Amino acid sequence: MNVAGKPQPDVIERPASLLVPTWTKSGLALVYDEDSSNTYDIRLKLSKELLTIQKQDVVCVHGGDPHLNHRTVVLRRQLTGGLGLSIKGGAEHKVPVVISKIFKDQVADQTGMLFIGDAMLQVNGINVEKCTHEEVVHLLRTAGDEVTLTVRYLREAPAFLKLPLGSPGPSSDNSSRASSPLFDSGLHLNGNSSNTAPSSPSSPSANEPKYEKRWVDAVSLPLAMARVSRHKAGSHKLRSNSFEVFALDGSCTNVLQFCTAAESTDWLQAILTNINDLTQENIKLTNQGLSPDDQVIHMGWVCEHLQSSDANQTHRYKFLALKGSCLYILRSPPVSMSEWAQAEATFNLCEVLFKVHKLWIAEDCWIQAKLYLGLQQACELQDSEAFCFSVLVGHGQSHSFSVELGCDLALWEKAFQRAVFAEVHRAGSKTYMCSSHGKILCFTIDFDSGFCCSESISKKTLWRYKFSQLKGSSDDGKTRVKLLFQNSENKQIEMKELEFANLTAVLHCIHSFIAAKVASVDPVFVNSQSISTTRKYMGNN
Repeated sequence: MNVAGKPQPDVIERPASLLVPTWTKSGLALVYDEDSSNTYDIRLKLSKELLTIQKQDVVCVHGGDPHLNHRTVVLRRQLTGGLGLSIKGGAEHKVPVVISKIFKDQVADQTGMLFIGDAMLQVNGINVEKCTHEEVVHLLRTAGDEVTLTVRYLREAPAFLKLPLGSPGPSSDNSSRASSPLFDSGLHLNGNSSNTAPSSPSSPSANEPKYEKRWVDAVSLPLAMARVSRHKAGSHKLRSNSFEVFALDGSCTNVLQFCTAAESTDWLQAILTNINDLTQENIKLTNQGLSPDDQVIHMGWVCEHLQSSDANQTHRYKFLALKGSCLYILRSPPVSMSEWAQAEATFNLCEVLFKVHKLWIAEDCWIQAKLYLGLQQACELQDSEAFCFSVLVGHGQSHSFSVELGCDLALWEKAFQRAVFAEVHRAGSKTYMCSSHGKILCFTIDFDSGFCCSESISKKTLWRYKFSQLKGSSDDGKTRVKLLFQNSENKQIEMKELEFANLTAVLHCIHSFIAAKVASVDPVFVNSQSISTTRKYMGNN
């Protein structure tokens, strides 16, 4: 790296130790619908560009009309086993009556046309969609030996199929318990058969329609520029073993829930890997239309943490981009060149400082991150703690952000290093107006020569020092700074006191130039060291 050559900044690539192939993955999960407060079984299918949510449905595979959304089945009641099914639900709980069990080799099972999750629409032609559990039980018990059921599969079958509903438990009386919507109503549906002997179970003929329960696509979310969130709505708290995925068009998965933390992290990493890979492709495409000095190095979604007036922490999602000489903070990904100008804020990269709050390493990326960052010990990830970093800008202001995984934090840290180093080489030098003892001066930080102070009008040089001669500094946190330099001849320490309108920006710029100088002397520094190491280097001196 040299100033004269002005090398183009490298797009931040996933480090070799963090390389993970694009995930194609499928598996079962739960989805929580916050509007209905119900949880449903789903199947997730992940490809390079899409996350697809599949829901179970009953489809006609032979005969019959595949477009019909209901089935009519005739059952002949058996003396032993009755109809061979159990039901749950009822209008009193604002849910349909649903078949919750089908007993193997009994009449309902032998039809091949009834499935767990079927909602009852009619019993012998009587509409039961608005009936209570007790009313449906009574109809089934008194329907006679031949019962005609019209059913429709309930794709979003809530948790009452597996667990009791959240209402007061039934009475201890057995007869009351037998027909309660909180429990499976099964054997008591037998009724009183007029036959002296059990009827032969009906078997489906070859000409009758055949149905199967299958997973069918319900929602497909494009992953390009999508974001993932583990935060609870309206809260800074993180969900346990669950997260949401939001597409660029605003569609979302609702809350995806998993049985274990390991399974949740596995899916989270897989989805974020594909999102990041698509973002890298988008960066390369965007850079084709940009000048060499205005290239995008890295961009992506982050969660910004805000401190509200009542001392509670809130959050909102922002899109960060390291492009050319600036850090961009945007509300959403820029899909056209004109949208870059609509950024909420931009900051010169020489005048910002990247700072990791706490680096928590989870099992999903511990081995890779240990190699990449040179960590000596592991820290356990807690649900309430995120992967946080701050961007310190001028006038003492800062923005606090977090990402979902440790490997994403490592990518942002490396991206900031590359972006700042590239901007220092592009600029070559930065000059700031300052004052000292009532005189207006120009303070210049130059990559080649170091520090220089000159008169603002005559341009006469008052003093000059190399970067290596800076031995320490102190400031009042407002406008004044004391810089301690070592005289190269007599080795004495010389103090220079200056006053700046935006002291923070100047200090950050000094840090950026020294970090770039160290990197140019030792290029391995860029790839193997954290930028925090440079801060320690400056602090020790």
